[in-house]
Amino acid sequence: MKLKIVALFLSTIGLAATFSVFAEGDASAGQTKSATCAACHGADGNSPLGIWPSLAGQSTSYIEKQLQDFKAKRRTNETMSPMAEPVSEQDAQDLAAYFSSQSIKPGENSAESGSLGGQVYLKGNIKKQVIACVGCHGLEGEGNPNLQAPALGGQHAEYLLLQLKAFKSGERDNDTGKMMRSIVAQMTDEEMDAVAKYINALSR
Repeated sequence: MKLKIVALFLSTIGLAATFSVFAEGDASAGQTKSATCAACHGADGNSPLGIWPSLAGQSTSYIEKQLQDFKAKRRTNETMSPMAEPVSEQDAQDLAAYFSSQSIKPGENSAESGSLGGQVYLKGNIKKQVIACVGCHGLEGEGNPNLQAPALGGQHAEYLLLQLKAFKSGERDNDTGKMMRSIVAQMTDEEMDAVAKYINALSR
């Protein structure tokens, strides 16, 4: 069972290495272009609504990939999909440069390593083939661009839980190597809720 988990992790690393290198954007241009994004994601990338992700401090490569996926319909959302259609490659680079340069605000929950959320995030559950989140997303939720693992620390717990459920149901399937879908398939609703709250409390 442990070998299966290691193999899944290594396959994800291999697939991540195939992604093209994303070019640098213009943060100043991105700030101007972000006006249409502000209603949901906040003017500084800190979303005022729990159902929408905060983009502040997110890696440029991850932001660009999600915009590309929405545009190509590899990821769908009734609000975001049409917003991404007119976004050019340069627009995506500029928006990513701007939002990644912003600082995410602290979450509302407490990060207790001994809690259920802390146990899942830091240690996973080998018996259920649930890989610890920390391996890809970092101790403070800083993420790993090389693995296309997004920064999560401080992200809205409500949004995180929605995405975990979407991966589990298959509604969202743009994760590299089916990594997230394979992990959350073995998680209970209680575990997903707990880990979402734990991640929200992390500082990055």
